[in-house]
Amino acid sequence: MSTLVNTTLCYIEKNRCYLMLHRTKKQNDYNHDKWIGIGGKFENKEDPRDCAVREVFEETGLTLDPADLIYHGIVTFVDVSSEPAYTEFMHIFRTQRFTGELKPACNEGELEWVPVEKLKELPHWQGDEIFLDFIAQGHPFFDLKLVYKNNKLVQTFLGGKPYKHFI
Repeated sequence: MSTLVNTTLCYIEKNRCYLMLHRTKKQNDYNHDKWIGIGGKFENKEDPRDCAVREVFEETGLTLDPADLIYHGIVTFVDVSSEPAYTEFMHIFRTQRFTGELKPACNEGELEWVPVEKLKELPHWQGDEIFLDFIAQGHPFFDLKLVYKNNKLVQTFLGGKPYKHFI
């Protein structure tokens, strides 16, 4: 039986920068040393917007209005190298609206405003480049499947069809 997880990722934008989390602090972290958007796992009774708002507040101290979130798509992240296989459904959001002050520290890593054009220079999951490009291009709502084996992107599908971005 495979593992199924629902998560959110929110890209908070300010002055052409995204607030990114450099995952360095958690033990046995699947995302260790990667730069990712802000988010996490769903809790009971949450929908994607509820989860994004809660996770952003917990990790950053910033408050979001669910109505201000732009829902860009769903990414199915599959790791076939683990047994059982790991599958994560990531609901991708972006917003430019938030209130509050950034926390001085996050228990999962370091928070940093990173210029959008510098994101690809930082350690990240290879497939993130695809959906970050979609966000930047204003691509319509997407469903993207990213299949990894031994931390390498081996297959991509967009709308159920093979998608050859760069692999």
